[in-house]
Amino acid sequence: MAKTIFITGASRGFGRIWAAAFLQRGDNVVAAVRNPETLTGLAKEFSSNLLVLKLDVTDKKAGFEAIKAAKNKFGRIDVLINNAGFGHVGAVEELNEQDVRSQFETNVLGSLWMIQAVLPIMRQQKSGQIIQLSSALGLNTVPLMGLYSASKFAVEGLAETLAGEVSRFGIKVTILEPGGFSTDFFSASSLASSESIPVYDGIRKAFYDQANELDSGNPAATAKALLNLVDSENPPLRLLLGKTTYPWVKHTYEERLKIWESWQDVSVAAHG
Repeated sequence: MAKTIFITGASRGFGRIWAAAFLQRGDNVVAAVRNPETLTGLAKEFSSNLLVLKLDVTDKKAGFEAIKAAKNKFGRIDVLINNAGFGHVGAVEELNEQDVRSQFETNVLGSLWMIQAVLPIMRQQKSGQIIQLSSALGLNTVPLMGLYSASKFAVEGLAETLAGEVSRFGIKVTILEPGGFSTDFFSASSLASSESIPVYDGIRKAFYDQANELDSGNPAATAKALLNLVDSENPPLRLLLGKTTYPWVKHTYEERLKIWESWQDVSVAAHG
């Protein structure tokens, strides 16, 4: 039976790849994008099962209206994929107020508004799946990506809490954790930058040098993972994407456990 998949940020990168994969196997797709013209080709090819909606996810009212339009078109919404978002490069000292507000309004509040909009429909259906795009940087940090990590740590907390709240309604939640992939993440349209302070130039150079040396994955290869995830009877709360993510996360958590254990006497004494 065909499912109805609502994807934000579907004009490029992961979102477009996943939208095409679902369409090609016969699912209904609602593609929410800032510029509908980017999907003209897909709209012509899949005129019967693709609905393209113009949406800025930071507009809460528009998000609720988009979800309503999707329900009116296809009768139900089986899956929401919160994919819209962008990155930000800047040392913590370099971040200005607008940098922070823009990042959180899109990556965090944009996801929250879409979740709130779709939940009444999924509760009424007694079924549904919410897939929240996070990042390996939602579990780890690197210099200059602190603001982006902060936004992803935030959606991790929201989505994990959500999973515990809505499972009784037949709604499943999965957090996606991609590592490095050859998308347009480092393009001007996907990555903002703070005004630099020269003292951080050395760290900045090392950051970009390392980014250029990454063993980046093929984003097209993630389509099968998404199809498997949506078809799973028991999807995981978190799904790591790419071969580099698990070793990095494993190392991070092993180091944390070592430090926590070495300070356990102090921690216990603090209990009183």
